[in-house]
Amino acid sequence: MTRSALVLGAGMVGVSCALALQKRGFAVTLVDRREPGRETSYGNAGVLAASSIVPLNNPSIYAKIAGYLGNRHPALNLSWRRAFRQPGWLLRFLWEARPSQAKARIAALQALTADTVERHRALMAEAGVSHRLRETGTLKLWRSEAGHDAARAEHDFLKRHGIESQILDRQGISGVEPGLRPIFPAGLFIPCVGSVDSPGAVTAAYAALFAERGGRIEQAAVTSLARHRDGWRANTASGSFEADIAVVALGPWSGDLLKPLGIDPWLDVERGYHRHLAPEAGASLSRTVYDVDGAFYMAPMEQGYRITSGVDLSFRDAPDDHRQIDGVTAAAREAFPLGEVVGETWRGARPTLPDSLPMIGEAPRNPGLWLAFGNQHVGFSTGPITGEIIAALACGEKPPIDPTPFRPGRYIR
Repeated sequence: MTRSALVLGAGMVGVSCALALQKRGFAVTLVDRREPGRETSYGNAGVLAASSIVPLNNPSIYAKIAGYLGNRHPALNLSWRRAFRQPGWLLRFLWEARPSQAKARIAALQALTADTVERHRALMAEAGVSHRLRETGTLKLWRSEAGHDAARAEHDFLKRHGIESQILDRQGISGVEPGLRPIFPAGLFIPCVGSVDSPGAVTAAYAALFAERGGRIEQAAVTSLARHRDGWRANTASGSFEADIAVVALGPWSGDLLKPLGIDPWLDVERGYHRHLAPEAGASLSRTVYDVDGAFYMAPMEQGYRITSGVDLSFRDAPDDHRQIDGVTAAAREAFPLGEVVGETWRGARPTLPDSLPMIGEAPRNPGLWLAFGNQHVGFSTGPITGEIIAALACGEKPPIDPTPFRPGRYIR
């Protein structure tokens, strides 16, 4: 008999889970309140981050805390109201950054990100959107002379982990990206990183591929999830959907659905913003660049040049706070000839767990309930392999990488 699956959440992770289960013969229904790729997967920098192997809460964060507390650094905006109301999560986040954990976390992230470009390349070919893929690498930039030491240290670190990079001086940066203004004395070019010109459109294309292969997509807000006979039922305003297994891939909204089941995944969110700007006549970039001191990505997108902000640690649904995006927009104009703002400023939320690793696996004490969220800053990159891990485990197959570091039981008892 054909097994059935509900996948709740149509971002990159959810769509990838749906495709991977479908490939193994499941009849899959994909449910989301919005069209595929219109939430967190829409708003990122579109980077296929094969070199993003250091967790956000690594030991270096301890030296940066003092500089962050006044909300003057572009990398972080901290809502003190949130901090005082939810101190436990932040304290656990900092505790998880201790040096004894770094090696294992780096290894887990490298396993998760290593073949991200290859997996997306294959899916884009199947979905007919290969034209959206750029395999031109990425460029990290520093605004001060101290950046030379930072670039050397990162180059050496990446080399120890088998990732190629090239240290650049001011002239070398101009050779790689002549459109940048010469304000960066140091840079690091990482060729293995890919990018896309519209992460939302890529996610939507993968969902269309799923539908073409017989998958069912339902646009409805999931209000509750419950056991039903030997499977699971998702209730929505548009009716109920039942299946043998359910996959929760709702990103920063996953906890809302799980807590009524007595499951607390220790999930929190990092908000972020982006803004598109048109380039001045004749100005162009060939790849995504990251300004380390400015704490923003600048990415060539279909809509214009996308500028992304740092982390906003406010409540998920609090009103917008444009301090960071306004600041990085000004910094981006210093770095590259940008013209008018195109469209509205976008705000989204990244799902984050205290150890900066995603939750991928079956929920303890809940057979058939699979969890796939918490991919933080690399969800767009790691969606395809997350889907393969979930589908392999659900079918009793050997997953493509060791899933142990991502097991839900590390936080859910």
